Order: sequence, then C-alpha cells, then structure tokens
Amino acid sequence: MLHLIAGARPNFMKIAPLAEALRAAQRRGSGLDFQIIHTGQHYDRNMSAQFFEELGIPEPEVNLGAGGGTQAEQTARIMVAYEALLTHSPCDLCIVVGDVTSTLACSITAKKMGIAVAHVEAGIRSYDLGMPEEINRMVTDSITDYFFTTTEQAGSNLLHLGVPAERIYFVGNTMIDTLLKQRPRFHPPECWGQFGLSPGGYLVMTLHRPSNVDDPDKLLALLHAVLDHSRELPVVFPVHPRTRRALGMLPLQDTQLKITDPLGYLEFNYLVEHAKAVITDSGGVTEETTVMGIPCMTLRTTTERPETVDLGTNELLGDGPQAIPSAMECLFAGQWKRGTVPPLWDGKASERIVTALEKILNKKG
Repeated sequence: MLHLIAGARPNFMKIAPLAEALRAAQRRGSGLDFQIIHTGQHYDRNMSAQFFEELGIPEPEVNLGAGGGTQAEQTARIMVAYEALLTHSPCDLCIVVGDVTSTLACSITAKKMGIAVAHVEAGIRSYDLGMPEEINRMVTDSITDYFFTTTEQAGSNLLHLGVPAERIYFVGNTMIDTLLKQRPRFHPPECWGQFGLSPGGYLVMTLHRPSNVDDPDKLLALLHAVLDHSRELPVVFPVHPRTRRALGMLPLQDTQLKITDPLGYLEFNYLVEHAKAVITDSGGVTEETTVMGIPCMTLRTTTERPETVDLGTNELLGDGPQAIPSAMECLFAGQWKRGTVPPLWDGKASERIVTALEKILNKKG
C-alpha cells in the first residue's frame, strides 16, 4: 500500500497526474495499491475541494483534518493524526510531494515509524532559510529514501549532499503533466467579462510570501511600482487570504488594480495563458509561465527553480520595487526573452514515477 500525501493547493496539481498514472497501472494489472491522504492543511473550497473536482482527483480515502493555525500547530496536528493512521493502517511507502508543511510532517512521521519515504520534486533549492518551504525541502530530503527530481540540477544538489545516485530518479515535472493535460480545458473566469479583459491586454499578479505582503509599506511600494509602469493595463490580482488581510490596511484606491478571490486552476491558468505578463512570488507559477511562454517577473531575490530563469521566461527582480520599472520597459519594448521548455517537462513525469515505483517495490518485496 502506498500513501500519496496532499495537503495544500500546490500539492494538488502534482498528485493529480500521479493518481491517474497509478490507476492506469492498476488497470494493467500492477500490484500498486494506493490511498490519497489529505492532511487538511488547506481546507476551504477555493484552496482545496475545488481543485479535486476540477482535476479529477479521486476523493481522499482519509482526511486528517489539520485545519489552520501557525506552522508549528499545523505540523504538530498533522504528525499526531498521521501517526494514529499509520498505527492502525500502516503503508509500505509514504509518497510526499513538494515542500509544504504536510510534506515535512508526514515524511518525519513515516520515517520515525520505520516506513520508507519517496519525495516527488526532491532536490530543488533556493538556499534561502528565510523561506519556510526551503526548510521543509531540506529536512524532507535529509530523511527521504527515494528521490524523484524535476531537473538534472536538482539531482546534482542531492549528489552533493551524499545521496547515492541509484536512489535519484530524474523524471520531470508532475505539475507540468497537469498543465499539459488540462490546457485544452482552460476557460475564462467570471471576471474576464467583468473587467473587460482581452488577450495580451492585461497583467496577472500573485503575491503571498510574508517578505512581500506582511509589511504594509513594502506591499504598497510594490503595488505602486507595478501600477505606475504598466501603461494603464489592468492588473488582475487573485488575492491569497494572507494578502487580503494586508491589503485591507492599505490606502490604495486604483481602478487599474482588479482584485479577485482565489481562482480555480482552470480559470487562473486561462488568465496566465492570455496575459501580457505575470508578476509573482510563487515558484509554481514560474514553471507554468515557462511552459506557456509567458513573460514572468518574480519578486524574490532567490529561486528554487533556476531552470525557469536559465531556460525559461522568468526573471528575478528582487524583493523590492527598484527593478520593476526597467523590467516593464523591456516587456513593452517587445524585448522579453522567449525561453525554452526544460528537459522532460513533457507531460510524462508521472508515468516515469510509476515505472520507478514498480521497480522499487519489487525489490523491497
């Protein structure tokens, strides 16, 4: 029995194709049996249930119901609940994805109970310990048994840490599996008509990292830099709950800024696919823009996905407003780099993972 762990919005795009590939293997007569374990880290509809419906993810067999709270509170609740589950219903392999709190909590719990751990999206690094996700990645990889990587660079990072090469599987990017499969189903959100949007006639912005949104003065400076240099194009801003709290404290009244609630996967990526450019502090969005060929400006000083900069359409602008004007000038001059798609980002990563899992479990058996 495999446990496929998911808890937060970034996880759901990554487990959807993996669950589908596992079901396909079962239809072929594979012995791979699995359960989806939802930790409940993201628990409201916009951040969780809607994604399961849109992406066709099977209903989780178990929901640990962790709920909100601080990272320490969430981590503790997930660990306690997952330990209780494993006590009466152990698995052969715990598969964690990405770098959220659920990833860390379940990998530690499984490992302490003598259960092997596989990490999908292993080895990526920003080397910025101010990011909770970086700590989650480092700790998870330090106890992982089987590493599934999105890039050759991620594999190199693991080799430098002393991970044996035979435990590293370069498979590609499961999030891109979802993107390529779902792309024909993208559709405009309700705000498309409401805001009078047209292809190439607007920008998309997402901000949620504490370093960008927790200081009202800094957030206001970033917003002004974007709005003042976007040549009056609408800036569509699907707002993360954390960011909405910060926005409520700002003296900002600009009709150019189009604020919406968080959007579903199919609607959000329709906006991205037809945007002039994207301004973000999300790592996952930079992967999607790279594959879709959309200019992307990342308001961070580091990235755990350097391939989106080295090969793709992404540029790091730092976590202040200083570089935004020149980046906008480059964009509107038509001089933004075109980019290419990284190797093995071809929609088949999940199939490669399942093939590797069959070999791994046959050896264990």
